[in-house]
Amino acid sequence: MNRERKSIRALIAKIGLDGHEIGMKVVSSFLREIGVEVVYLGPYQTAESVVNSAIQEGVDIIGLSFLGGDHLNHMPKVQRLLKSKGLKIPVIVGGVIPRQDIQALKDMGVKEVFEAGSPLGKIENFIMSIDRNKR
Repeated sequence: MNRERKSIRALIAKIGLDGHEIGMKVVSSFLREIGVEVVYLGPYQTAESVVNSAIQEGVDIIGLSFLGGDHLNHMPKVQRLLKSKGLKIPVIVGGVIPRQDIQALKDMGVKEVFEAGSPLGKIENFIMSIDRNKR
């Protein structure tokens, strides 16, 4: 396994009341298989719990899953909390995201949006490119 990949720590969570977590589990398992250390918070999180866990765990990237259409409500709070704490942890979003919302999420500071069914290799490549750019 590539040593560089082992150093990446990713936090995976779902903010809000949507409990669907199959996609997060698939992505988390895949990331572990390629050597990424995954901190899996699961569903029913708050913006505060995600940001606080990201700090405590020293993660390199935050991955949030949305299915219920509340991504535009939760992401501004996540980004405000990160900024207020002086953190520049990249955030990626995945799940059922209407295409017309993708640019709005990026305008909020989301680094990338992966629609449901995105190839896992695309997620891998993006995460690896962020880690390389940080160094």
